[in-house]
Amino acid sequence: MSIAAYIAAMHIDLEVDAIGLLCPLPVLRARKRLQGLQTGQVLCLIADDPAAIVDVPHFCAEAGHTLVLQQEHGNARHYFIRKG
Repeated sequence: MSIAAYIAAMHIDLEVDAIGLLCPLPVLRARKRLQGLQTGQVLCLIADDPAAIVDVPHFCAEAGHTLVLQQEHGNARHYFIRKG
């Protein structure tokens, strides 16, 4: 299955736009919005902060969430996080 097909088949429960926000704001925004989701639901974080490439996977590992996929899309990156 291609990445595009995988994303199309994935159910996104919440999308968070963090474009223009710098470290640590994208991760803080994701953390806050994940609190309102149920275990297993998926949040898509969209961020253009270069530090997010390191910060988001680290946040997921520390908080017990799963970074299902990260994909570059134009000048931003989409992070698909499954709440743990």
